[in-house]
Amino acid sequence: MNIYKALIGEHWKESSSGRTISSSNPFNQEVWASIPSLTKEDVAEAVEAAHLAFHDWKKTNGLERATLMHRLADLIEAEADHLAQVETTDNGKLFKETKNQILFSARNYRYFAGYADKLLGDFIPMDNREMIDYTIMEPVGPVALITAWNSPLSLLANKLAPALATGNTVVIKPSEQASISTLEFAKLTIQAGFPSGVINVITGDGAAGDALIRHPLIAKVSFTGGSQTARAITKAVSDKLIPVTLELGGKSPNIIFADADLEDALTGAIAGIFGATGQTCIAGSRLLVERSIVEIVKERLIRKAATIQLGDPFDPATDMGPVANKLQLKKIVSMITEAKEEGAELLYGGELAKEAGLHGYFIKPTIFFTENPEINIACEEVFGPVLTIIPFNDPEEALSIANRSPYGLAAGIWTRDIKKAHRLAAEIEAGNVWINTYRASAAGAPFGGTKQSGYGRERSWHALYEYTHIKNVMVNLSTKKRDPFSMQTK
Repeated sequence: MNIYKALIGEHWKESSSGRTISSSNPFNQEVWASIPSLTKEDVAEAVEAAHLAFHDWKKTNGLERATLMHRLADLIEAEADHLAQVETTDNGKLFKETKNQILFSARNYRYFAGYADKLLGDFIPMDNREMIDYTIMEPVGPVALITAWNSPLSLLANKLAPALATGNTVVIKPSEQASISTLEFAKLTIQAGFPSGVINVITGDGAAGDALIRHPLIAKVSFTGGSQTARAITKAVSDKLIPVTLELGGKSPNIIFADADLEDALTGAIAGIFGATGQTCIAGSRLLVERSIVEIVKERLIRKAATIQLGDPFDPATDMGPVANKLQLKKIVSMITEAKEEGAELLYGGELAKEAGLHGYFIKPTIFFTENPEINIACEEVFGPVLTIIPFNDPEEALSIANRSPYGLAAGIWTRDIKKAHRLAAEIEAGNVWINTYRASAAGAPFGGTKQSGYGRERSWHALYEYTHIKNVMVNLSTKKRDPFSMQTK
């Protein structure tokens, strides 16, 4: 069994309590590694290391930070196979997708490295020509970066890349369900030459995360995960009045109009919900279909779902791997049972996959149909391979159903009518809208949600503002005397 330690400052450390957490391979349920379950005191040591390193790191010039980030990206690309192997073993996601995401994370480090020496302030024209005014972008301080188990290194890059580029130090807390790839990544940060304490990685359960966000030296929290944990985080840090970025779940509508290229739309529907076994925050779990084509969509989706190959995530022929952990599998099964009880029509799947060779947490791709967009399966995030088809009659009804959700992370629109697509995109309550594609990413495209899908933005230049304060500097060039008892406004 592989035994891992946390990175605190320049040292690899076990928990001071001696406690560990075992990691199981979701494909075969075998325990293959362990991580330390850190105590509150261990977490405090990591935060203090980040705080100590911040004094010098914030003063490094942008070229130096960019050089280190490019070097890190080089190492990620060189070790992509190894990192993907570890992450797939830990969470069951297909190796081919995991590797692609890890290479994309390298692209994100390069993207933000390009901004490290271009953190430009503004020169502000003043009413009084004898006054000048300018702004400076400053790092916020030690930042807590908390990631989810479905895509640890990809999610981390969304946070760590802008945090480093803007001069922050970090304490990273991956999910205890999938921490190993982050610990392997931490080794690369040392090889890249980042100073001690700039990047720290702690591991453990929710108690470790709670100790991290509550520490008085943490200046910001960036979290990816579920809404319940997000609410706990915002409450916990409210007394400190520190900024928080939240990238949460969704119940995203994927809308197919009758005039769409149907084959493309169906491919997008499959990618949107069965890619990554549906364990993605942007999953297009609500498939809204124009009524005139709903029967043909149902028929063709059932045929496509029947061809999805479940199996070993390392096998190139596999289309869908296991659910990442036992707790998540239990939740998916429970929501499928509830959907049946609420009257949703089961079109395909809806049960555990027990074919020969499948010994892990496998469930069949599942498709429901309902006329009622208010039932739970059509409203709440499943975070699994469960699709709900809902018919609509016209664009207005499609928009009404789409916006009825408390979530607002993503949406897809499939139509040949570009005017209709743009009008709908403008009205959909979501942070990300795809037109004639789905589940596509780019380093330069901002990502984030609205409503209960969170706030703040990751990726693109917008993310730079999540990790900086804007300082305003005003300079008086005048030699005139002023009234000390009146504010100067000109």
